[in-house]
Amino acid sequence: MALMAKTSGLAGAVCSPQEAATIRTTCGPDFLLICPGVRPTWSDQNDQSRTLTPKAAISAGADYLVIGRPITSAPDPAAAFARICEELT
Repeated sequence: MALMAKTSGLAGAVCSPQEAATIRTTCGPDFLLICPGVRPTWSDQNDQSRTLTPKAAISAGADYLVIGRPITSAPDPAAAFARICEELT
């Protein structure tokens, strides 16, 4: 489906981070991949079943990460965001 989106002229797709590597290989480096369901190892998975850590999602080819509840539900959202950024370096 991502290849069909690309050949139809779309700039990218929303996909599970577990599919990012395959789509990156199939659609190339200029096709944008937006991955929701990204979860740090220290957060609950909640209702997400097809997750990767932020670092693994980027390594798989994700361009944009959607990391909602691990940040918004944290007692200190700014600290949670900072921790994720630290883990990416």
